[in-house]
Amino acid sequence: MKTIRWGIIGCGAVTEVKSGPAYQQVPGFALQAVMRRNGALAEDYARRHGVPRWTDGADAIIRADDIDAVYIATPPDTHLHYALRVAAAGKPCCVEKPMARTPEECVRMNAAFREAGVPLFVAYYRRSLPRFAQVADWLREGRIGPVRHAHWTFSRPPKPDDLAGRSGWRTDPAQSGGGYFVDLASHGLDLLMHLLGDIEDVAGTALNQQGLYPAEDAVVAHWRFAPQADGSRALGSGFWNFAADRGRDSVEIVGRDGTLRFSVFDEAPLVLECGGVSTERVIAHPPHIQLPHVTAIARHLRGEASHPSTGASAARATEVMARILGQG
Repeated sequence: MKTIRWGIIGCGAVTEVKSGPAYQQVPGFALQAVMRRNGALAEDYARRHGVPRWTDGADAIIRADDIDAVYIATPPDTHLHYALRVAAAGKPCCVEKPMARTPEECVRMNAAFREAGVPLFVAYYRRSLPRFAQVADWLREGRIGPVRHAHWTFSRPPKPDDLAGRSGWRTDPAQSGGGYFVDLASHGLDLLMHLLGDIEDVAGTALNQQGLYPAEDAVVAHWRFAPQADGSRALGSGFWNFAADRGRDSVEIVGRDGTLRFSVFDEAPLVLECGGVSTERVIAHPPHIQLPHVTAIARHLRGEASHPSTGASAARATEVMARILGQG
């Protein structure tokens, strides 16, 4: 089996534990080089993680003969720029989520990789996690019957840095495409579409309740899902607030015959209620949470199975968020 040698553009915090080590641990993959504009930080990362080479220039990753595929882990404002260059080099690519700042950027990225004939993956890794595979199994088995409604409540109190006026790129729409809603809700909206089908007829309202940064901090939305196997339609709704008293993370999927409850981010038990019986399953995240996602990339590149999170599916999450924020 030929080893696929990866390079990372943007070896920041997300790559330290969540993703970077996965590219070293999956059989048939090797992490060959890392890039960061701050060369000292790139060198430090390479030394600590045992990566053979580091650089402060993206071309040294994209054009290198000993790099077969590229993982882009920079903020969203540079995803399009780097992805187009990777596509031009004819190399498979994985881009961090959200895929891009706008639906239009997603369209350009997908077109470039389609023309190059190489795959584009997006790190919506919850699609590959074992805990959500269990939720998918319960739904596929019809344990709660046809789905009637899905609702996600998510809240967080303001961060100390935001209160102190030290907000980072995640709350700068020019860099992220929005605020914490775009950064975090993208995971859950993508997951709901993976579990229940495409989101249609979506509408929302967004406010900036605190005035701590330029982006929205309070969002509500409603939508309907594509028709189910029996032709029925489920409705959906969401509430996201980053100016709240405490953290909440609760999804409830109501069906004709029962209910499913779980958290998108928290490792709370999965709860299935049907037939008067409540069943709980505790399925922990792997130490490197993107490992199942990266394993699925390897299987895709070997022609064994299609990856569940591609540029095509990830673009829908960006489109849905744009409509919720009144941008599409």
